[in-house]
Amino acid sequence: MKTTEYLIHRLKEVLTEGKWVTGTNFKEQIIDMDWKDAVKSIENLNSVAKLTFHVHYYIAGVIQVFEGGPLEIRDKYSFDAPPIKSEKDWDDLVRLFCIDAEKFIQLIEEMPEGKLLEKFVDEKYGNYQRNIDVMIEHCYYHLGQILIIKKMINKRKETATSTV
Repeated sequence: MKTTEYLIHRLKEVLTEGKWVTGTNFKEQIIDMDWKDAVKSIENLNSVAKLTFHVHYYIAGVIQVFEGGPLEIRDKYSFDAPPIKSEKDWDDLVRLFCIDAEKFIQLIEEMPEGKLLEKFVDEKYGNYQRNIDVMIEHCYYHLGQILIIKKMINKRKETATSTV
């Protein structure tokens, strides 16, 4: 298996269609989520909406580089999500996330194998392969958070229902 094929498989696994490690993927967890649950903050944790924005922020920023543009994303802005005030706001974010996740995967499918070892923008960022690997790890990390947050939301709902 070529390295690009391996990376594509891993990205699909975590973003759009996989089930291996967590039994789910990002798209599956956000696609049908109620917007009111998506914006709930449990204790001091980020909401699912903020985490979705955060992961999308990095995907969109790396897509820009893959398409020949500059690296403009900055960590300090990665949680600066616009407020989700309606179902439409949430649906728009989910739709954009899903579109860009597919685009990200497609750009790697089209990437020549040799490109993976090239410098990514600046030597301090490593090569393309390293950045794709980091994206996979980043997505799994936040997918795990989303799974925990959703369990906490559901537990609170169950508790509220049982006390009525």
